[in-house]
Amino acid sequence: MAGVKLDGAGTQKMKTLEDALMVISSLHGTVERMAVEVKANKGVGIIPQQIKRVLVPLQGQLKGQFGLIADQIAGMILASSRGGGGDQARVRVMREHVAQLRTALELAANKVKAQHAVEIESSGD
Repeated sequence: MAGVKLDGAGTQKMKTLEDALMVISSLHGTVERMAVEVKANKGVGIIPQQIKRVLVPLQGQLKGQFGLIADQIAGMILASSRGGGGDQARVRVMREHVAQLRTALELAANKVKAQHAVEIESSGD
């Protein structure tokens, strides 16, 4: 009976991706809080700065192993600080970025699983 596990590099990459997914989940909550503020016709206040404060370290964490995803995060950082189009447009862009990042992280996880899978043999007694 053969099983499959990840090699050392694959395990480290998966840990990085899992950490990034947790950050994206909390970021999603922040973006939705921003959407509630916009819908209530209140100012977004410091929410864009909070988003940027979460994204900058995440970008650095992913840059070494997942450069394309880090570039997507850089785009989101730029979009969060732009004021053009109003707050409703900014919320829409932030939601799109969160969805794209989540999809990119899930695809990267599947790719890591495929590339770093190692079969383990169990002795048949």
